[in-house]
Amino acid sequence: MFLKRSFVIALSVFITMFLAACGSATPTGGSPYGAASSSPVIQTATVSVKGQSEVVLTDAQGKTLYYYTLDPAMQSTCSSSCAQLWHALLFTGSGEPSSSTPLSGKLSVQMDANGTQIEYNGHPLYTFSGDTASGQTNGEGLFGMWFVVTSNLAVQGGGSTSGGYGY
Repeated sequence: MFLKRSFVIALSVFITMFLAACGSATPTGGSPYGAASSSPVIQTATVSVKGQSEVVLTDAQGKTLYYYTLDPAMQSTCSSSCAQLWHALLFTGSGEPSSSTPLSGKLSVQMDANGTQIEYNGHPLYTFSGDTASGQTNGEGLFGMWFVVTSNLAVQGGGSTSGGYGY
C-alpha cells in the first residue's frame, strides 16, 4: 500500500513538472529571466515555506528564487533538460545586478552555459517552472537538492553551508 501510494505521488509530481516545463519561459512584461541594470532584478518577499513565514529572494516579477546544492561555487550545472524545469535567472544589463532592498550578501554574475547568470553569494539563481504565481515555493526541497534563497544564504565554497532554508 505504501509503495503504491509513493509511486502515485512521485508520478503526480513528475507529470506536474513535465506540464509546467511545456509552458512559456518568458515572463510577461519583460525580458526573459532578467532585467536591465536600470531596474532592480532582485526583490525580497515574505512567503510560506513548509508552513513557516520566511523572507526569500525573488526575481523582478516576484517569483521565488532557488539554488541547487550540486552547483559548485560560481558555476551552474543545470542546463539542457534540467533547464526545462529550473530557469536560470539571467542578467541582460551592464555592471552588477541590483536589489530593491539591502541584502547581507553579494549579487554577481557569471557567464556559463545558460548565459550571464545572476548569483547570490556564489550560488547561481533559478526560478522553478512549477511556481506559477508570486509567493509560491513549490520547488522547496525538491529532490533534496533545490532550496529557496534567503538573504542569509552562506557564501558558496567558503565556510558553513548553513543559512539557506533547507540546510
